[in-house]
Amino acid sequence: MFQSFSTFISDSHPVTLLVLGVLSIYFISITWTFIYRFFSLSGWIAEEKESLDSLLMGSTSVSRLSYIDPFLKRSNILTKEILDLCQYAATKDATKGLSSLSIVASTSPFIGLFGTVVSILDTFKDIGKASMSLIAVGISDALIATAGGIFVAIFAYTFHQLLKRQAYELSGLVRMQSDALLAKSKETV
Repeated sequence: MFQSFSTFISDSHPVTLLVLGVLSIYFISITWTFIYRFFSLSGWIAEEKESLDSLLMGSTSVSRLSYIDPFLKRSNILTKEILDLCQYAATKDATKGLSSLSIVASTSPFIGLFGTVVSILDTFKDIGKASMSLIAVGISDALIATAGGIFVAIFAYTFHQLLKRQAYELSGLVRMQSDALLAKSKETV
């Protein structure tokens, strides 16, 4: 395995190696983004669920850990506009990092394909001088860049969808708390 990896490194086109390096950086960054955002959103969702449960059980205010609390403290009066602003801000904060995952999911296959095309062109320039077995080895090595691009894109897209679902759930929890607060304020009037 080690010898075949070192042979691959020494025989590959420099552009293919550069492409694989970029894809490796992409993969590390999307994995880090996913892990960080997944756990931070999970904790945030738990806090908002607790606050919503408290409101639904009869509390007249949100938990101090709720995202809504600072908005309510800054405002002298509870209005739908303030709560809408809070929901927009929560959605914006919850969706941080999603655009980078989307960009990686859409560009990594093209980056991999670029490495493949350059390597195949390099292999074809020697087509008259080499045997078909050497050409086949060159093409199979070149296709590794495309496989790497697709591999990274699959994970980026999956991570994007999982985080998008969490952001949607969080936005819904903030909206439900806002609606509960507005309903409670109408009851007291």
